[in-house]
Amino acid sequence: MYPRLARLLLPAALLGLAATACAAPGAPAGTSTENRSWSQITDQAEGQTVDLWMYGGDQQGNAYVDDVLTPAAAKLGVTLRRVPVADTKDAMTRILAERQAGRTDGAVDLVWVNGDNFATGKQADSWRCGWSSQLPNMKYVAPDDALVAQDFGTQVDGCEAPWHKAQFTLVYDSARVAEPPTSLEGVLRWAKDHPGRFTYPAPPDFTGSVFVREALYSTSGGYGQIPAQFNQDSYDQLTPPLWAALKDVAPSLWRQGRTYPRDAVALDRLYSDGEVDMTMTYGPATLTKLVADGTFPKTTRVLPLDEGTIGNASFLAIPASAGDPEGAMVVANLALSPAQQGLKADPGTWGQFTVLDTTLLSEADRARFDDLPASDVVPPYAVLSRNANPELASSWVPKLDEGWRRAVLGSGS
Repeated sequence: MYPRLARLLLPAALLGLAATACAAPGAPAGTSTENRSWSQITDQAEGQTVDLWMYGGDQQGNAYVDDVLTPAAAKLGVTLRRVPVADTKDAMTRILAERQAGRTDGAVDLVWVNGDNFATGKQADSWRCGWSSQLPNMKYVAPDDALVAQDFGTQVDGCEAPWHKAQFTLVYDSARVAEPPTSLEGVLRWAKDHPGRFTYPAPPDFTGSVFVREALYSTSGGYGQIPAQFNQDSYDQLTPPLWAALKDVAPSLWRQGRTYPRDAVALDRLYSDGEVDMTMTYGPATLTKLVADGTFPKTTRVLPLDEGTIGNASFLAIPASAGDPEGAMVVANLALSPAQQGLKADPGTWGQFTVLDTTLLSEADRARFDDLPASDVVPPYAVLSRNANPELASSWVPKLDEGWRRAVLGSGS
């Protein structure tokens, strides 16, 4: 989502496992209604060890969990253990296998999940549901916030707790790009005018996938022209102009489009090394630190698009097979606290946008966010998210990823 979120595509074998899990005899119910009081839950959580499976490629995110969230959890009597994964599908493979086996002492207690994997797990009845509304700190989340009610078109239904918000953002070096484009169509035109200076990660990398969806919005005349839920007729009608535009620009990309960065980290490396003049991210608040520590040039700037960009939220989910669900709830509630959300929003810590509605906070807690350092690189979230575009349903993602592979990568450009 957001942050260098994990890549979205689930292989066919994993989807098959999800279908099998749906029919697993004797498997624990994925949905459960919590009838215990919060004090009972916290009492049961004391002494538990929560294994949080999350994408390990975001160094700031790793440091936040290890150095900030974990010590805070320890004060509540819960041991938090971060389990790094290269891709969220690694966690999903484990969750679905344990779900099929009917286990209730699974290795995954909490997972930083993305929309596609969340939808797969929900279809397989593999999430613990009805719990997030019990978290005391949910009172600080606006009940009418559409970004936290759905995850890539799938109703949350209390099966996950929001963690932070994200906004897809293009980034450029103002020392090299004198007249930056102001639309996605303009970005592709700029790439053709400046051969070798632009590229994007290859889907199914999360960032590469969202770039393709941004391009689909552009070639379709805006997100309003695309049904949120996937249907084949719309795909067949809307994607030919998309593939034509991406195939047309491919020879002008880095390495003539013969190869693409494998992920957002690789693209960032090209940008920091000066091989390309633009990069992109779903976690723009992290740019401030990347510039401050010299990873990115001081002339790095955000590239706003007139039509807006895609925004979403990032979530934490508890598998139905979790061995320590009470501890996982305590950690999820802690992660939603104004103190943790404020620390996480600091660019010097992680720089992720809060999911809290600051108007619901006390004056002291609201000051945590008002006092965050201003950035010369990244505009405030209210500015970045202006004209924000909604995400498509997760069912679009693998179709577009596979379509890109066949139509663009397979074209031999």
